[in-house]
Amino acid sequence: MASVEVRRYRDDDAEAVKEIFTMGTSEHIPSSFMHILKQPPTQMVLMCVFCALMTSSKSFLFPILAVTLLLAGARQFVVYIFNKYIDTCLKQDLKDISETYVQKKDSCFWVAEVDGQLVGMVACLPNDNAPACLELKRMSVRRSHRRMGVAKALCRTVADFTRDRGYAAVVLYTSVVQTDGQRLYEHMGYEKTREFVLPELAAKITNFTLFEYRLDLQKDGKSD
Repeated sequence: MASVEVRRYRDDDAEAVKEIFTMGTSEHIPSSFMHILKQPPTQMVLMCVFCALMTSSKSFLFPILAVTLLLAGARQFVVYIFNKYIDTCLKQDLKDISETYVQKKDSCFWVAEVDGQLVGMVACLPNDNAPACLELKRMSVRRSHRRMGVAKALCRTVADFTRDRGYAAVVLYTSVVQTDGQRLYEHMGYEKTREFVLPELAAKITNFTLFEYRLDLQKDGKSD
């Protein structure tokens, strides 16, 4: 297995980092769409539309076509939400990574390389809601280099950085659809401490839950 090198971010990493972030975030579109389809309000709306149109049109074809168009529209809405989120991040904290993370106290941004190729990224910074903790952010690994220990190496880097600066724990936030990430964090010793739904109406309707995970560094003795 190729060795993984984790190092601090440099300004010439910017384009590769943005590419990894964009691709990694976009991968959650299909699972998010499926999550929405599984929600009772979504199924109820689709069923009501189908039954109403079938009753009024006396035909199966028109209701099926209408539901298909609704599903296509719903998927495009998910794509729009993700693209908007990506664009916002690229214009905010990822616009100038050195200024946002590297140059600030108790913050940092790392990249992972395998055979000279930049394949992963992670950041951390103080958590506003938990002063004793640093928050792990922007974890992403190229699909081609997953299951090679890259994400674990990045997680360990954040834990070591947090411990060295005297913080008690690392916290992070992940969504209900990021199941691979949840398994990774739990394997690394993180414990789920809270779950909540974003205040936006669309998130409440679709039950788009976020999870808070915490790694207590006094308990951080698990081996990979």
